[in-house]
Amino acid sequence: MDDHMKNIIDRFCDTKELSREDLHALLNISEEDREYLSLRAREKSISVFGKKIYLRGLIEISCYCKNDCYYCGIRRSNKNAERYRLIPEEIMSCVDMGHELGFRTFVLQGGEDVWYTDDIICSIVESIKKKYADSAVTLSLGEKSYESYKRFYDSGADRYLLRHETADKAHYSMLHPKDMSLDNRKECLYNLKKIGYQVGCGIMVGSPYQSEDTIYEDIAFMRDLQPHMIGIGPFIHHKDTPFANFENGSIHTTLVLLSILRIMFEKVLLPATTALGTADPMGREKGILAGANVLMPNLSPVSVRKKYSLYDNKICTGEEAAECRSCLENRIRSIGYEVDNGRGDHPDIERS
Repeated sequence: MDDHMKNIIDRFCDTKELSREDLHALLNISEEDREYLSLRAREKSISVFGKKIYLRGLIEISCYCKNDCYYCGIRRSNKNAERYRLIPEEIMSCVDMGHELGFRTFVLQGGEDVWYTDDIICSIVESIKKKYADSAVTLSLGEKSYESYKRFYDSGADRYLLRHETADKAHYSMLHPKDMSLDNRKECLYNLKKIGYQVGCGIMVGSPYQSEDTIYEDIAFMRDLQPHMIGIGPFIHHKDTPFANFENGSIHTTLVLLSILRIMFEKVLLPATTALGTADPMGREKGILAGANVLMPNLSPVSVRKKYSLYDNKICTGEEAAECRSCLENRIRSIGYEVDNGRGDHPDIERS
């Protein structure tokens, strides 16, 4: 491998300091040198988590959304989207099935659907925590007020995922309509941390108009936020959005950034995302080998999975949950890792 690049990687691993020049070098790394970066990232992950991979049971509760983000297949303006929402009883049925299969974290994700009032969300969270006190509840329901986030937390929600998408204001305005703002998105994330959630942010790699400079700003923002979880995956276009003709994000760059984030944030919970698995048949395995330690198989009813279409050609829309879990466990074992059946909290979180 290239000695100069090896020196950059080794220095970065030792100091966790990343200049713009270093980031440029790493984002333009050869495949051989990327393998070395992945090795160093794996070492960091194994030193904290061992060879354990956490599974999160994902329940996509609704594809209604009041927002009109330009990249998203369930955006308000998409008249071709086939809409659905799960009622609380259907959500609990998914949780029951997931718990029986061994899942101990449930992620309730959806568009910003105003049908779900705070009372309804709190009731769902309380029902899950009352029935399954051994399990964590993660919410991923978009931008809410401080008061709403506090109510969800007081009802028992443990974690909240809210991708910031980009930390650059100009870039943010290219991805979202005028009624959305980066300032509000960031305020939501800081509010979530203040309340006490385990907080997740993240970006789409290769999103339209993204540059090395915007990625550098993303990393600087993450360093300031110090999230417990970071979700990144390649941008994949959707045919019914304004970005239908844009190129998909690079798998290579996604893997490089996974390794960079693992080295910078050794204890972070870092998923190998469904988007990465969609972009590359071995994407999730490659993600783990680049430093990821979380997978999020789908517990949603098979009848609605194809309707939750954030991007084109999403994988695992036809698999039953038991089949999906068994398949993932085998794939994890095939690369020398094993599933951890616990809640998988961030190592710095003390549970009472």
